[in-house]
Amino acid sequence: MPSDLTLTFIGHSAWRIVHGDHDILIDPFVTGNPSATIKAEDLHPTHIILTHGHGDHLGDAIDIAKRSGAEVISTFELANYLEEEGVEKSVGMGIGGAHEFAFGRLKFTIAHHSSSAPDGRYLGNPAGVILTIGGRNIYHAGDTALFLDMKLIGERTPLDLALLPIGDFFTMGIDDAVTAVEFLSPKVVIPMHYNTFPPIAVDPQEFRAKVEANGGTAMILEPGESYSLA
Repeated sequence: MPSDLTLTFIGHSAWRIVHGDHDILIDPFVTGNPSATIKAEDLHPTHIILTHGHGDHLGDAIDIAKRSGAEVISTFELANYLEEEGVEKSVGMGIGGAHEFAFGRLKFTIAHHSSSAPDGRYLGNPAGVILTIGGRNIYHAGDTALFLDMKLIGERTPLDLALLPIGDFFTMGIDDAVTAVEFLSPKVVIPMHYNTFPPIAVDPQEFRAKVEANGGTAMILEPGESYSLA
């Protein structure tokens, strides 16, 4: 039987996934994140996954990677940027590409958004990510609008969990995210990328109610709370 896989919501779109000896961060925006309940120096990951280069997703990745020696996995242009910033273990992949890493399988998907470094440098395309860890499939959509190919993601990869932005303004809002849940058909969906800043203030309970009215299962996590896939 697979061992427990635990996800902890750091806040905004930042997550920590722990499975066995593997400690994975996704989009570790901690310093400057008003919703974060942990400090960046308290994180010691084996791997860091980045969906795009915006400051609220790149976050503390460079400092954490230099300190911990974590392997950072991102899109190609972002990986080149990380190497120039002194990250020694940087893996750059393409959208649609997949690879087996020590923790499991990772595949980048499209995301309709943009990607640039905090200094404005263009960093290629943004991405979502599908992780297969210990027999469980997790989809982190990154920052994205709704797109029809989410149906293909759900059809080709039975999802145990989907992590979707709902904050509107920069990404899809609640109603589009509800449609995304219909397309993806995950066993459970958890919203993210909301209420961190005034432009993305929404009520996650409205999202949950609409998902459940359609027969889905949604869970709301506060920053610092965890969810386990047993």
